[in-house]
Amino acid sequence: MMWRCLTCLLLLLPAIGAKGHADSDIIRAARAQIGKTRGYDASYRRLPYPNGDVPLASGVCTDVVIRTLRAARGMDLQRLVHEDMRAHFKHYPEHWGLSSPDPNIDHRRVPNLQVFFQRQGWSLPLSRKPERFHPGDLVTCNVPGNRPHIMIISDKRTAKGVPWVIHNIGAGVREENRLFEFRLTGHYRISAQD
Repeated sequence: MMWRCLTCLLLLLPAIGAKGHADSDIIRAARAQIGKTRGYDASYRRLPYPNGDVPLASGVCTDVVIRTLRAARGMDLQRLVHEDMRAHFKHYPEHWGLSSPDPNIDHRRVPNLQVFFQRQGWSLPLSRKPERFHPGDLVTCNVPGNRPHIMIISDKRTAKGVPWVIHNIGAGVREENRLFEFRLTGHYRISAQD
């Protein structure tokens, strides 16, 4: 009887492991920026298109997400956001007074990413329950000064089960226990097939 239970468990392990590590590629790609992106620079820059990027040594919170999804999933948010904004410009925020999309900056703005993620069907309900946040999820919030910010949920958790985040909030890419420090404004999960 015990052997039968052990056999069943061994048959289930690959499935449990696959699900448990489904987004480990996102975590690895985000962590790979720690120690390499040491600064914060929100200045406007002309970027190559597609697959443009600011220098790895600095950037903003969105650059962490852009680089992570490009490395982990082959997703070029610069191209994807630009194409969606060209086709559906009226759905995007008007905060910057633009009359048309700008592929140099649009994907580097948190409110634009929020709209893009919602339009892709990646939105999840907001919650303050730690178990609702899975490694690799993306979370937006407002930091002091009502500035939008985006973070990647880590697979590291506190003793109480609160996940850490990987982000750049001003001092380079860091992995920190700061998920519930700010007012959350969005929660997104990119499915494995995307």
